[in-house]
Amino acid sequence: MIEADLLIHSAAQVVTCASDVPKRGTAMQDVGLISNGAVVVKDGRILTLGPSQSIRQQYSAAQTIDASGKLVCPGFVDPHTHVVFAGDRLGEFEQRIRGATYLEIMAAGGGIVSSMRATRAASVEALVGATLPRLAQMLRLGTTTAEVKTGYGLDLDSELKMLEAIAALDLAQPIDLVPTFMPAHAVPPEFNGRSAAYIEWVINEMIPAAAAWYRNSHFVEKGYPLFCDVFCEQNAFDLDQSRRVLEAGIAHGLPAKIHADEFTSLGGVGLAVELGAVSVDHLDATTPADAARLAQSDVVGIVLPAVNFNLGSHDFADARGLIDAGAVIALSTDINPGSAPCPSQPLVMALATRYQRLLPAEALNAATINAAFGVGLADRVGSLAPGKQADLLLVNATDYRQLAYQFGGNLVDGVVKNGRLLSHSITK
Repeated sequence: MIEADLLIHSAAQVVTCASDVPKRGTAMQDVGLISNGAVVVKDGRILTLGPSQSIRQQYSAAQTIDASGKLVCPGFVDPHTHVVFAGDRLGEFEQRIRGATYLEIMAAGGGIVSSMRATRAASVEALVGATLPRLAQMLRLGTTTAEVKTGYGLDLDSELKMLEAIAALDLAQPIDLVPTFMPAHAVPPEFNGRSAAYIEWVINEMIPAAAAWYRNSHFVEKGYPLFCDVFCEQNAFDLDQSRRVLEAGIAHGLPAKIHADEFTSLGGVGLAVELGAVSVDHLDATTPADAARLAQSDVVGIVLPAVNFNLGSHDFADARGLIDAGAVIALSTDINPGSAPCPSQPLVMALATRYQRLLPAEALNAATINAAFGVGLADRVGSLAPGKQADLLLVNATDYRQLAYQFGGNLVDGVVKNGRLLSHSITK
């Protein structure tokens, strides 16, 4: 018998979502299902997996879990979040109910700038303390890897403070965090009417400082990137400004991401494809021509249906059309205090199946393996395959479709992170 650390056996289904390349087209409908499956873990990584009968004949383990009546699937990867912030935007929630739009609130000095004021006033310790409960909730709901953006500081000291908070949080709790530097999230009040001057500051001062911070951070040793992102949108930054920000980031070794087509199409998708961005996110107003461009590229299109749901919109990104065109599509919560106070990838999957016509298999692949490609970590996380991190979920269901079919509760019964079964109060 081969000795391992953990053996999970007799699962009604083991769903691997395995793929060496981003899933697109009909491949999105294949979740790699193993009935009555088993997973073997050693040294924090998946050693092997397959039918329970044959696995149990060959392997034994220090810890054994009988997963009868349960589903085993990869831990969710959340590839677009703003989970680090201070304060809340409950007043804006009521304003929207009364009829104000997101862009109207933003133009009046609310929105991102409101979160900026609270975040600038908070210490690193306060940001960490405010964010830990949110990450704990995400973990309970099955997220084991998450991208996290700055962008609520909007000055050099505050943006670096947010990076420090992200680094501290990565070390303080189980979810692996992938940092993104996003000083071009909005124009801060001190630069009102002078967005060009702010962009010069971002390019010449902030991005170089972030790159220097990253080189001295533990993320380098961990092998995780620091991305650079920009909000290409009305009342934020135009296409030329967005190009300059992303090109500056690339020049300093920061791979590109871009917020594009949330409300208006300014050409952000074409820019993402041209620059070889890792992802282009939102895509609610993407034109057919840009959808075709995206489908011909390896750029991951990240759609965020919790935003549309939260804003009371009936218009969602055409994820169905994008998949049918051949684009690589991922799902994310966009958890943030204003447009998407949502910690739940399963709820996002439920929304995507109903409003964007994704099949349950497509939604699961979009929240796991394609999401992992959307943060540049698909060689480590996002699927169950030998050699990958043993990040997996034990789910109270016998059919993976239940994850998108049910909503309003939590089917996740247990989380295995780096081969260790977590109770939800355990930290790293």
